[in-house]
Amino acid sequence: MKEIIFLDANIIMYALGRDHPLREPCRECLEGIKAGDISVVASTEVLQEIFHRYFSINMPLIAEEAYRAMKTFCKEVYPITLDDMDRALDLLKESPSINARDAVHAATMLNNGIKKILSTDSHFDKIKGIERIAPEARGRKS
Repeated sequence: MKEIIFLDANIIMYALGRDHPLREPCRECLEGIKAGDISVVASTEVLQEIFHRYFSINMPLIAEEAYRAMKTFCKEVYPITLDDMDRALDLLKESPSINARDAVHAATMLNNGIKKILSTDSHFDKIKGIERIAPEARGRKS
């Protein structure tokens, strides 16, 4: 059985975005997910993040494309529970340099036994119990 990895919204966002050094590595990650090489999950907070970003910049079609892609790619989308929020608060107190959204993602991961996240966000490197897989380094770690 393949290891389950949490998929951060920024992977989709870079893959769908303008030319950027992370665009191709993120696209390659999505190809790996499509091919079944990588098994991913997310949370409703990740989906909300996609809505927030693309609707705030008046790109509803991209929001819908990214949302549908996440639903297709993810084996499961976890709800955010009060237990997740309690753990996120603890994480924020332990590591005040991480942001609240990342703390919610990490708490949801930890509460569901997920130890790895595919993300461009280095804040996850500061959270005990979480291992970040950077898209540009994925080929070297696989």
